[in-house]
Amino acid sequence: MALRDVKPTRSELIGLKKRIALSERGYKILKMKRDGLILEFFKILEQAKNSRGALQERHARAMRMLALANTVEGSIGVKSAAFSVKEVPQISLTSKNIMGVVVPEIESSKVKKGLVDRGYGLLGTTSVIDETAGSFEELVEAIIESAEIETTMKKLLDDIESTKRRVNALEFKVIPELTEARDFIKMRLDEMEREELFRLKKIKARNE
Repeated sequence: MALRDVKPTRSELIGLKKRIALSERGYKILKMKRDGLILEFFKILEQAKNSRGALQERHARAMRMLALANTVEGSIGVKSAAFSVKEVPQISLTSKNIMGVVVPEIESSKVKKGLVDRGYGLLGTTSVIDETAGSFEELVEAIIESAEIETTMKKLLDDIESTKRRVNALEFKVIPELTEARDFIKMRLDEMEREELFRLKKIKARNE
């Protein structure tokens, strides 16, 4: 079809202008969201670095204490103390919203226990068992904290990537294509007006 056969209307031009304005507003909002999410991600990233460091330290300490307990109490004594534990940690999972991204909040209870709550007899064990149990309780707390932070990081990163794709689509495809269509329709309408004006002049000249 030749360009001259295309006969757009003013309403089409108005509709395109509205779509461009809407797309540009959406682009600005999504760009602000993307930038805000990136800032939040870097805050969480700093927490993750600290959390990983603490997790590694507590894991190393727990392993050292376990080795020491096995040496002092013997593996049977250590296993006996471990099997004496009656109450296991309780985990509750809720959620919070970070700029439209739902991330988990993990709360725990009964992780840290007092000496009398661990179940093994105080008279039949040494303080090494107590320190070993305490080090593993601290390790469990570090694991729970790390799980919350790592999951939050992943969810934020996924949403950043999704938002970035939408921003790029609007910036490099949708808005340019709509703008090109608007400019073409405007050019064609101007051309049609000139043709109509020229036709009316010819009719007027013929009548005179």
